[in-house]
Amino acid sequence: MTELHDETTAAPPGQYWDIDAITAELRDAREDWRSAHKRHAEYGAVGFPSRHVLGKIMDALCGALFPLRLGPSFVRAHNEEAFVAETLQTALSRLYGQIRLELGYSIGATSPELVDGEAGRIIGHFATKLPALRRLIDTDVEAAYAGDPAARSVDEVLLCYPCVIAIVHHRLAHLLHGLGAPLVARIISELANSRTGIDIHPGASIGESFFIDHGTGLVIGETAVIGKRVRLYQAVTLGARSFPADADGALRRGLARHPIVEDDVVIYAGATILGRVTIGAGSTIGGNVWLTSSVPPGSTISQARAHRDASSELLDLLGDSDVA
Repeated sequence: MTELHDETTAAPPGQYWDIDAITAELRDAREDWRSAHKRHAEYGAVGFPSRHVLGKIMDALCGALFPLRLGPSFVRAHNEEAFVAETLQTALSRLYGQIRLELGYSIGATSPELVDGEAGRIIGHFATKLPALRRLIDTDVEAAYAGDPAARSVDEVLLCYPCVIAIVHHRLAHLLHGLGAPLVARIISELANSRTGIDIHPGASIGESFFIDHGTGLVIGETAVIGKRVRLYQAVTLGARSFPADADGALRRGLARHPIVEDDVVIYAGATILGRVTIGAGSTIGGNVWLTSSVPPGSTISQARAHRDASSELLDLLGDSDVA
């Protein structure tokens, strides 16, 4: 049996690769990619928004919005106000820095005054909207509690339900997306996706009292519009039917290509709705339905049966006289 060498006598692992050659080839790959995409050194001169930092910012903002339930364990009623003020001050300052990084990338690092002014505008509007956003999220939490008999309290919903994580992230990301920070917003939405399996593009517009039951595998596209009091179940897709291209074959971006779901609609697990179609108010879409056309208000859509069920076929074989 071959014995493993002791670490003190083993050859240094660096002998198995040529670090200088690999580094040079990686540099060439980067330069080729930047040349192909017309990216230059200044694009990354000031850095890019950080998923890690934005994750910490989101945890802080969640704590500031719901301090006694989503804040740290030391928060109590007597220090709640001070915690919220201090946490918001820090989180908003750090978010301002992340927005500056995005704008430095999109506007250009050579225009610092323009970057500062635009970042200040965005963070200022974002901060003033937080109280209204908290009230909006309250309607989502209440919808989850009202819609799920397994929920024992709104506190349980806030502490345990993945849909709350996804919706809070979406509400914050959607606000930033509309204010002009789409990259930061997209990172925030993908942080929620990685934690919950719920994929909501920050561009999607969602009304009050929104409830996602379970939610794993749910996808909502960029231009989807969802009304009030809508309930979606796991693995629902509100997607695009096709991706039109321009004369050069590049995808045309920004087109309205996802569904409109009106008020009081329920869409059950596994349903796929594609294209700029409208699901009329008060409709119910059954599980695993594939839908590419609009339906009027009050519709109930379920899977069509391709064949009669097995019990009907058995009755035909036995005949009426053989049935007790």
